[in-house]
Amino acid sequence: MVRFVLKRMVYMLITLFIISSFTFFLMKLLPGSPFNNEEKLTAEQKVILNEKYGLNDPIPVQYFNYMSNLVKGDAGVSFQYDNRPVSTMITERIGPSAVLGVEATIFGTIIGLILGIAAALKQNSAIDYVSSLFAVLGISIPSFVFAGVLQYYVGVKLDWLPVALWDGPKYHVLPALSLSVFVIATVARFMRTEMLEVLGQDYITTAKSKGLKSIVVIWKHTIRNAMIPVVTILGPLAINLITGTLIIERIFAVPGLGYQFVGSITLNDYPVIMATTIFYSVCFIVVILIVDILYGIIDPRIRVAGGKE
Repeated sequence: MVRFVLKRMVYMLITLFIISSFTFFLMKLLPGSPFNNEEKLTAEQKVILNEKYGLNDPIPVQYFNYMSNLVKGDAGVSFQYDNRPVSTMITERIGPSAVLGVEATIFGTIIGLILGIAAALKQNSAIDYVSSLFAVLGISIPSFVFAGVLQYYVGVKLDWLPVALWDGPKYHVLPALSLSVFVIATVARFMRTEMLEVLGQDYITTAKSKGLKSIVVIWKHTIRNAMIPVVTILGPLAINLITGTLIIERIFAVPGLGYQFVGSITLNDYPVIMATTIFYSVCFIVVILIVDILYGIIDPRIRVAGGKE
């Protein structure tokens, strides 16, 4: 396992190098200027600004400087936010996004697993039909629609919870619920399908014929095996929520990373766009590694190292 993790970490570094390089050159292809009101700037002012941010240097020199600073942990400064270090901006913004994402993931996973397991164990019953209908609606309808409905009825009509802003636990409920609908639907759908497949396997019939209690068969032989595909989709799904959900953060005025990322794109703030992209990539790669390790924990038969145990 140690050898596997070390090998994967080397692959992670190579992948990050490729992503960082690709992102840098893509930024150079973007149209427009990172400076506000460029048309009002004189030629001398443009030269001064380009010199200040190193934009006058040849592209290879800019690339070398950027990658050198990145290795040292310096992602540069923002063009739009008073020369603030980009790493500081990400650190300040990731908190609300992470809290919101974790809440939505935990709630959605628990409810999704319950619905999926219940639907599989009670196949073709009312529980199964309701769960399947919810899964279809949850995947088909965008989360911002649920956000609007919750804001209007729970926030405005009933006045139970705040409609927007981020000022305490009660402000988390509506955006977390809006995000969790998709998680619930996805997990429930996968869990039901995998449970039904596992329940039809010969070893389940053998376990029942040996007189094992139903709860033992379901928990030890069914749920554990059915969880593997769910873990596969849950990792990227969770990190997508944790690193910021663009539209939900906008709707609920959550000061998260997604909110800032959208703003940096509209303003051509290259250092913020590049640093946020690399940050997303790091999170995804780390989660994929964790998912691979979890395979071995859920089902020890899986040899993640590719060798014999």
